[in-house]
Amino acid sequence: MLVFFSLAVLVGIAIALVFNQLVAKRQLVRNGWSDIDVQLKRRATLIPRLVEVVKGYAAHERDLFEEVAQKRSAAQAAGDDPKARGAAEKALARPVSKVIAVAEDYPELKASEQFLNLQQELSETEDKIEMARRFYNGAVRELNTKVETIPSNIVAGVTGFEKHDYFEIGVEDRAAPEISVEG
Repeated sequence: MLVFFSLAVLVGIAIALVFNQLVAKRQLVRNGWSDIDVQLKRRATLIPRLVEVVKGYAAHERDLFEEVAQKRSAAQAAGDDPKARGAAEKALARPVSKVIAVAEDYPELKASEQFLNLQQELSETEDKIEMARRFYNGAVRELNTKVETIPSNIVAGVTGFEKHDYFEIGVEDRAAPEISVEG
């Protein structure tokens, strides 16, 4: 009887330890997503400022500016689903890259301090998004591994822990491409 009781206590402790590990991993995933969200919101506030500066020099690019506004709204509406948000952010990056590329046709815009500052801020934000994405995806990998491996998968299944999606947005989808300001 004492052996059976001792075994039950050990199993209970093991389950509690596994559960706590799962909770810790889930918290890392949530923290990582929060960091990504902060940086994406920062980028979303920079984009209209960038568009306004470029508009002053290239007002005829109205369709492009409207596309940026639509894609920005869609990205903000995508919420906390990493797959939907990643797709929306990729779609936004394309027209934003075009806005920045428009500057190539306007030497005075390329030399504008305001444009250069915004471009630098956007580039720094893209770097922070990449760092946050790597942290988040690492945390997701660790949680997903725990959720899928024995014995933690049993505890995960009983307690409702699920796999999370990775946040996919690559270097090619950055909103701030590297552009030389030399003439």
